[in-house]
Amino acid sequence: MSTRFDDFLEEQLKDPEIREEYEALQPEYAAIQAMIDARVRSGMTQKELSEKTGIAQGDISRIERGNANPSLRTLQRLARGMKITLRLEFVPEGSTGANLQPA
Repeated sequence: MSTRFDDFLEEQLKDPEIREEYEALQPEYAAIQAMIDARVRSGMTQKELSEKTGIAQGDISRIERGNANPSLRTLQRLARGMKITLRLEFVPEGSTGANLQPA
């Protein structure tokens, strides 16, 4: 089922400049979504994750909104708080791209 946003995005991505920028941001958005998905699968709210890690809930929110650039150390603390392992991959160009995925 297609949404109005999907239709809008498909139309916008016909512009080569927009497509290039969209594709450049995909790894960042994939990392953010992986973190959100891991937190939700862990059954934790941002507040609960904050309490487990000592990272301010506002900082977790900024990371999840894409308004922060967390260090690898911060991502590791978040992963430990969710009792998961952070895995970072470098993959050849043309494949799925660099991924930050919970194990």
